Amino acid sequence: MRQLLIVLLLLYSTTSLADESARLKEANFPAQWRDGTQLMERKGQIVLTYLWADIYAAALFTQPGIQPQQAFDEQRELRLELFYLRDLEHSDITRASATILKRQQPAATLARLDAPLKQLQTSFGDIKRGDRYALDYNPQRGLKLERNGQVIFTSQNHQLAKIYLGIWLAPEGLPDPLRLSLLAQRP
Repeated sequence: MRQLLIVLLLLYSTTSLADESARLKEANFPAQWRDGTQLMERKGQIVLTYLWADIYAAALFTQPGIQPQQAFDEQRELRLELFYLRDLEHSDITRASATILKRQQPAATLARLDAPLKQLQTSFGDIKRGDRYALDYNPQRGLKLERNGQVIFTSQNHQLAKIYLGIWLAPEGLPDPLRLSLLAQRP
């Protein structure tokens, strides 16, 4: 029985790695991303799986020579792309992000940012398989949210940008192995 369990676990881990590779190939994140004259390099990419269901693939981009953690900590230019692998209802997205933000942030901070957070959350809508979202941050212009290449939300609120990107990049958001892989660090 024990040998069977070990074989099944090995098969599952091999399948998981193959599935992750296939999902990242499907997401087709470029090695570099350019917005006008700005060039960013892909630093890390992951697939988020919840209860054996692949939810999305994510990639993080920063300027050449800038480490992802440094870009996040110092609020420098960065871009987080999400390629959705399944349909999701707006209420599920809102509930999941609210749960993470409550875990990460003091209640006073969330209360202060309540209106802009609601505005950002509302812009998402329902997600369809194959949708590509991007959170793009630049200190001069602030945060913009794109859906399938179209800007659907912008904000000059730098604190909003920091805490919302923190869902993926700060502790107590994504599981540490995923967060560290996205930040191009060894888990």
